[in-house]
Amino acid sequence: MKTTDFIKYKHQGKKITVITCYDYTFARIMAETDTHCILIGDSVSMAMHGHTDTTYADIDMIALHTKAVRRGTSDQLIIADLPFMSYRGSLDRLINSVTKLIQSGAHAVKLEGVEGNIEYIKHLVASGVPVMGHIGLTPQFVNVFGGYKVQGKTEDQAKTLLEQAYALQDAGCFSIVLECVPSSVAKEISTSLSIPTIGIGAGVDTDGQVLVLQDLLGMNTDFKPKFVKQFMDGHQLIKSAIQEYCNEVYNGSFPSQTHSFASTPKNRTKSTCGIEKETA
Repeated sequence: MKTTDFIKYKHQGKKITVITCYDYTFARIMAETDTHCILIGDSVSMAMHGHTDTTYADIDMIALHTKAVRRGTSDQLIIADLPFMSYRGSLDRLINSVTKLIQSGAHAVKLEGVEGNIEYIKHLVASGVPVMGHIGLTPQFVNVFGGYKVQGKTEDQAKTLLEQAYALQDAGCFSIVLECVPSSVAKEISTSLSIPTIGIGAGVDTDGQVLVLQDLLGMNTDFKPKFVKQFMDGHQLIKSAIQEYCNEVYNGSFPSQTHSFASTPKNRTKSTCGIEKETA
């Protein structure tokens, strides 16, 4: 899939699927599915490194996981997050960070927020780098918001989100993530824009959806936000498989003969005096 397909799908009324992924093994699996786009999100700092929020991700962390995902897939569009404070401050810093992600295998980048980013986005698009925007609940601003809260609940806030969406579209973004906004607001933004919206906690009327892979697979038992649907009980399935392995090792049923190697028997011949001797 290409970034131009995003707009084509919107005009055709086809939904777009985006899933986060951070490693080669899962990328190989996702390559065999109908997933359109893989996002190497800064959520990697939480899902893979155990941090409490996304601000702990840095450009080296995102680049490392982007390389791993790129080796596992070739057809999906790969988008890499620009992590917290990895590009603010100067165009030089922006270009260095984006260059690192693109050269690590990303086809596009995503950045959060609008204020202070418009000129950056224009510069990137003019330089040949596709950009995905992100408004609503922007996790890198969690300390400003005072926690993970739904955005756009009041009329004024909803108006601001629509204005931000237009600004990102005018700056050249090929799509926009809408996170944790009321479904009615997401619908208004989605129908107003010519570029597609990708929702997470934004209702059914966005042009596509994105979920964190570990949430989708039910691997986080202590993290169950309202907008997440667990499509399997991955935590219990994996836990049971590991425990079964441990039990079989303990009771001696693994490895069995099937999982063991036999030695190659040597040819035996008799000497002229009748004594057997081994030959290779």
